[in-house]
Amino acid sequence: MVVILETRNFRVYAADKPLVDRKDGGHICIVPKHSKPHRWQLPTNLAQEMMVLSMIVGEAMKTGMNKRDVPVERINFQDNGNWSIGKRHRNKVHLHLFGRARNSKNQKRGESINFPKRKTFFWKRLHALDAGDIQAILDEINKISKSPKYRRLWKSL
Repeated sequence: MVVILETRNFRVYAADKPLVDRKDGGHICIVPKHSKPHRWQLPTNLAQEMMVLSMIVGEAMKTGMNKRDVPVERINFQDNGNWSIGKRHRNKVHLHLFGRARNSKNQKRGESINFPKRKTFFWKRLHALDAGDIQAILDEINKISKSPKYRRLWKSL
């Protein structure tokens, strides 16, 4: 797990076992530092911070990956947790950001994200975001967070 950004309450990281290949748009996670099993259990200030953070990171991911010649045209946001159902470790709220590239090979453009069955270990053949991708996304986060839309709010995070 490569941490892209940390706030007081959240970590943003590039998935080291991505569910979407970097060439198809990539995979980023936003995870609260003090997690709860479900988003409705988050205090409202943390839920608001998670939303703002997802907006900034999502826009930065789209712009940054395009600068890296991965033609991302959309970001899908998903709160899953299904794989921990029935396991000894408990589910923790987290948000996945999946880039959707125009020329995607594994995730067909215009279709819902499709993951093969877990037992296939499909993610083992996928590539994580690389150091250049992460730097491009971080550069965009820094730029976007200083925009008038977020400047005041970002300082409080």
